[in-house]
Amino acid sequence: MSPRGVAIVDVRERLFAAAERVLAREGTAGLTNRAVTAEADCAKGLLYNHFADLDDFVAQLVLDRFERLAAEVRPLPEQAGHGDVRENIARVALAMLGTQGPALTATAMSRQAVVERVRQAWEAGAPGPGAVEDALARYLEAEQRLGRIPAHADCAMLALALAGTVHHLRMHGSTQSADNPRLIHRLVAALVVGPDGSAPAA
Repeated sequence: MSPRGVAIVDVRERLFAAAERVLAREGTAGLTNRAVTAEADCAKGLLYNHFADLDDFVAQLVLDRFERLAAEVRPLPEQAGHGDVRENIARVALAMLGTQGPALTATAMSRQAVVERVRQAWEAGAPGPGAVEDALARYLEAEQRLGRIPAHADCAMLALALAGTVHHLRMHGSTQSADNPRLIHRLVAALVVGPDGSAPAA
């Protein structure tokens, strides 16, 4: 355990990572201040030194993970013309779902104060699901200009369908991440086709 008075480097991320491990092991009911700080191997009061309460902690965890996701998917349109179209999209969808996506979303949705804080942050401009949808749409439009997906494809609607379905999986899907790659690849294969109706050219 960290000695009293010794600063912990990047304490927020240490606590966030610990919370995700607790969720993976114990589910929503197991996410408590005591469980998180014990998992992070730090003093019980540390979480409240950095967050107003457990609701604030969970809200900040959700917002942090969406901010990281937005940073990860932002360069996607620049990858047009490189690699396999479906694999590029599947990689983003899996990142959006995340290893603990369903469990984290279930935890957030079970706490009304968390839902409200996240909503307010998104309304104020914090990155949310819309950032992923926008990156997907711009990527698909770029691939369309290169002729790798059909000229008649509605890229905005494809992006909405992809992002919306992944959001549904976050909300209602299995917390067992082993199923996620199979589901995501089936989803992408069903929605994204090449100009001749087959898989897009790699």
